Parts: sequence; structure tokens; C-alpha cells
Amino acid sequence: LISEGKVSRGVNKEGINYYNNLINELLAKGLKPFVTIFHWDLPQALEDEYGGFLSPNIVNDFQDYAELCFKEFGDRVKHWITLNEPWTYSKYGYADGISAPGRCSTWQNKDCAGGDSAIEPYIVTHNQLLAHAAAVNVYKTKYQASQKGIIGISLSCNWIVPLYDTELDHHAAQRAIDFMFGWFMEPLTIGDYPNSMRSLVGSRLPKFSTYEVELVRGSYDFIGLNYYTSYYATDAPELSEDMPSFLTDSRVVLTSERNGIPIGPKTTSLWVFVCPKGIHQLLLYVKTKYNNPLIYITENGLDEVNDPKQSLEEALHDVSRVDYFYDHLYYLGNAIKDGVNVKGYFAWSLLDSFEWNLGYISRFGTIFVDYNSLKRHPKLSAIWFRNFLQRQIVIYDDL
Repeated sequence: LISEGKVSRGVNKEGINYYNNLINELLAKGLKPFVTIFHWDLPQALEDEYGGFLSPNIVNDFQDYAELCFKEFGDRVKHWITLNEPWTYSKYGYADGISAPGRCSTWQNKDCAGGDSAIEPYIVTHNQLLAHAAAVNVYKTKYQASQKGIIGISLSCNWIVPLYDTELDHHAAQRAIDFMFGWFMEPLTIGDYPNSMRSLVGSRLPKFSTYEVELVRGSYDFIGLNYYTSYYATDAPELSEDMPSFLTDSRVVLTSERNGIPIGPKTTSLWVFVCPKGIHQLLLYVKTKYNNPLIYITENGLDEVNDPKQSLEEALHDVSRVDYFYDHLYYLGNAIKDGVNVKGYFAWSLLDSFEWNLGYISRFGTIFVDYNSLKRHPKLSAIWFRNFLQRQIVIYDDL
């Protein structure tokens, strides 16, 4: 939508027209657009100019970009998401260097061209929170009253269970959640980072000024929650002897197994284990700890490997994904019955797509995409989901 990463350097009218047409077509089909302003696609110009989210300069540039979106599309878009999974962006981009911009301590990953895994993830998260809050502030002060929309942020969180029923492992599980979810949710609700992070990270963790506390605290109408899987956590004080890094600061080791038994069935993605009850437990945790905010499940899904030897018929018969959706929606229904304020659910994903560093080897879609011809074929899960939405499949009679 903009030239060289800044609104002040020019607006791309063709981009504006493209999204106007897309939004109008969605509305014409009876669909409500939920627009994510930043999903890790930082303009290269800002990365080159000042290091992107490593610099506080990003805050004003992001606010300007968000305001352009509000001006151009806010008459029709009523649900805004500022950032998608800021934890993922900070961890994979700046702690272990797996994703763009591929920064980390070189001892952490020899392929990283530069960075500091002990400092940069915390700086990037701090600036993401400030950019988010600045965008929310301009929306609430200038646009919300007339446009009558709501704005939030999408946070990823695995559910974490103590590996053993010990006090140390219970504390470890809480620290693991603090370093993934509380890292963002605590500033958004109380204006500061979790006490466990303050204690363990110390002076490497940025501080909010008085003005920033007021800006960040309460800067959401809803929380988007992306849930895929659960893990066990065990206390690991020996990590204090390692070189400082976000990856070890929590003094926790996460594992998918207890006594050789996985927490849930394995999937194509090495990090996803199917644990539907985790979504229920996570939602209850958020309700209790953070005063029952308005929540949308903005991502939940399962992938399969892209197997070129597989027939189309086999690829479309994704029973495991149907089971995944059914079971997670069942536990989501339980959470709603228990008073959690969930108002919507998005499956990841409508279409097989480019899955970041996994490329096209991972298929998350309910619609199979032939990457050669681009033809699309509904999988069994798409048909199941359609029937579910048309109430031909009942998970809860009273939902």
C-alpha cells in the first residue's frame, strides 16, 4: 500500500484498489473481514534504513501505516488485528534466527549473519508492543466512534503442563507461559512484564516509561488467540550456566513426552502434537488471570506433508484434520459453557499456502491447492466444516 515503507513516501493506489475490491467482494458474499495489519511482512526499506523492529522508529511508521488502513477501509472493516503472533516474530527472527530477518547470536546459530539472542528478542517485542499500542490509540481517538469497529492483537500460546507433579515443575510451567503469553499479555493488562521475566532477564528486559505504561495498558478490545498444541515443562536450573539467551532465560525445558508417552498424537509438523483439551485449559487460564477478555480463536489447525506420490483422492481424504477440528471445537464449546468470552473461531487454513520457512512442503488447508495448475479441490475437512456451519453436524446441542 505504501512506497519504501513509509506513508510519507507515497501511497500505492493500485494496492488500495486491490484491497477495496477484496473487502467489497467479501461483504457481498456475507463475510466479515478481520484484517491483520502486520503478519511479519516488514518492508525491506525499513529493515535496511534502521533495523525494523529493533528501532523505536518503527512505532511512528507503523502507526502511520495503520492509520492509512483505518482511513481507507475502516468504513467497512469492523475488526482490526494489529500484529499476528509477535512472540513468533521475536523468537524465530531474533532468538534462533530460523525466520526473517534471521538474526541471532552466531554461537546460537552459525547461519545468523548478526544479532544477539540475549537482547534483541526483548527489544523487538518491546517495540512491537509500542507499535501496537500506538495504532490502537490512533484508532480509538480518531476513528472508532464513527467507524464503530473494534481492535485487538493475535497472540500465540501453547498450553503448558508440569512434567511432574512437583512444586518446581508447576513453577516451570508458569514461567513457560509467562515467556510466551505473559510477555505480551501482562503489559497489555497491567503495563509491565511478568515478574518471572523481570527476575530472570534483569537489565536486558526493557522498561516502559510512565507514558508508555498508559499507552500499552488496556490497548485492546479483544485478544486473538492462536492455539495448536501443548507441551510438558520441567524445571531446568542448570540453564543458568549457559550463555545468556531468550531460549534459555526461562530456566525451563519443554518436552512432548512423559515416561515415553507423547502428550498427544504426532503430526507432520515436528512441533504440533494433537492435544484438544489444551485449548480448554488455556482459555480457562486466560479467563481467570486476565479478567475474561473478549477472545477470538484466530488460528487453530493441523498440517500434512505435501506428498507428490499421493493421489489426489488420498490427499483429499484428511480424516485426521476432521477429527482435530471436531475435538478442538468440542473443548472450545466446554470453555464457552464455563463462561469464557469466546465469540469466534478461525480454522488455519482455508487454502494450502506458503508456510513461511516450511514453504510448500506443509499443507494446512481445508482446500487442496494443486501448486502446478493452481486448481483447488475441497478436502473432506472442507465438506465437514461446511456441514458443521450449516448445523448438519452438531457438537453441542445448545451452542
